[in-house]
Amino acid sequence: MKLMTTLLAASAMLALAAGAAQAKQLVFCSEASPAHFDPGPTTGGNDFDASSRTIYNRLVEFEKGGTAIEPGLAESWTTSEDGKEITFKLRPGVKFHTTSYFTPTRDLNADDVIFSFERQWKEDNPWFAYLEGMTWDYFQGMDMPKYIKEIVKVDDLTVKFVLNEPNAPMIANLAMDFASIVSKEYADQLAASGDLAAFSTQPIGTGPFVFSDYQLDTVIRYQAFPEYWAGKQPIDDLIFAITTDPSVRAQRLLAGECDIMPYPAPADIAQLQADPNLTVLEQEGLNIGYMSYNTTEPPFDNVNVRKALSMAVDKAAIIEAVYQGAGQDAKNLIPPTMWSYNNNIPADKYDPEAAKKLLEEAGVTNLTTDLWAMPVSRPYNPNAQRVAELIQADWAAIGVTANIVSYEWTEYRERGKQPDRKGPFQIGWTGDNGDPDNFFATLFSCSAIGVSNYSSWCNQEFEDLIQKAKTTPDQAERTALYEKAQEVFKAEEPALTLAHSKVFMPMNKRVIGFKMDPLGIHRFDGVDVAE
Repeated sequence: MKLMTTLLAASAMLALAAGAAQAKQLVFCSEASPAHFDPGPTTGGNDFDASSRTIYNRLVEFEKGGTAIEPGLAESWTTSEDGKEITFKLRPGVKFHTTSYFTPTRDLNADDVIFSFERQWKEDNPWFAYLEGMTWDYFQGMDMPKYIKEIVKVDDLTVKFVLNEPNAPMIANLAMDFASIVSKEYADQLAASGDLAAFSTQPIGTGPFVFSDYQLDTVIRYQAFPEYWAGKQPIDDLIFAITTDPSVRAQRLLAGECDIMPYPAPADIAQLQADPNLTVLEQEGLNIGYMSYNTTEPPFDNVNVRKALSMAVDKAAIIEAVYQGAGQDAKNLIPPTMWSYNNNIPADKYDPEAAKKLLEEAGVTNLTTDLWAMPVSRPYNPNAQRVAELIQADWAAIGVTANIVSYEWTEYRERGKQPDRKGPFQIGWTGDNGDPDNFFATLFSCSAIGVSNYSSWCNQEFEDLIQKAKTTPDQAERTALYEKAQEVFKAEEPALTLAHSKVFMPMNKRVIGFKMDPLGIHRFDGVDVAE
């Protein structure tokens, strides 16, 4: 009955959406509601799908379906010989969106670029904390304040990034979602009116689609931007039909109510592949599903307790039951398709008896803990609730009681960042830019504590290795540093690395030009639908 009610409500919503003229329309059954539409402070892939990849652009962009860097709002750039200055030439004539709530009076210029970064960087900027409790997780967690000395306006169409020291992944970092360029003119208008919060709910960008409407937890509507610098998109209307249950997403796709759906449940893939009206794309994911121990909270501050709990988890059983042929054991933080992967690291050994002994030696008996489970399916973990149940049973076998807890997705991540969080925390990551730094530093650097380092783990040996790798231009030298960092990570066990998954993308055969992306991005620029 619940499924039928959901489908009927969804059908009614789409009927309303289709009422607007005979425009060419594409419906994406997205998996979660966005926190809001400002990509700077958000971290979820669903947030980026709804904001940065539809509404905004960046100075540089990843090629569609790959990790190579190509021009975006900057048509070219040069780097000084010492690697400390990167000068971007902006594309002339780039328009910002015109909506019912904002009409731009000028094109994109250097002021917009500088504002886009300084709001994330300078605490005295009035936009640094314009939403209650907000944090700039990527900008801070990736140590951007450490590396950027200043951003200089050379002229209206020229911007220079001056660095404190060379930074090998910097260009790739600037293609990431947090580096989306926003309108300073729009921000100034909102500041004058006193309504700063509207910046996150009524977005203005330069991207291929203009935000039209959001009905909370139900639907987001966009329209193709007629003045987009790269040309108007083939589709007129883009609709995100928010559908949190993967099985309901599959049923809606099979019923023709949506054109594309992400993250199908493994159990539904065979049926989707068998449907003659659908195409199911697949590729190895640049991802990791893991479980962070809070290394500052007893008894998880004891490395032997962490090792014991990891050793008690039957990862092979989890991968078989949950991933159903679409996952592989993760022995490292980075996936095996990424350069610098250390294949010499031994795989985790499932050994409950050894786990019991380690706990006894650590003086830990009758341990009761929370065990956090994500409320949504993600590419790196299609069913965190089921994973938690399996871990719960494994730990019960060694005398550990786990109470499974969960919250709404945005709240879940916010609670997980708290320094006094109790219990291991399921989370994961899909790479943003193809560079190992995006895994090691973003997820486990000291500066990422309270941001995206859910283990609150700060290990000086690991930190020295990954920071040196950032400033080393030679990839072979960087590889050696990252290989050593993986050894430190495994020895200290701040997290249990669970699985790397294969990613599937089912869609109606009438969809033309959609490409799967190794970075977990869902892009609709250049996508068309057959009449």
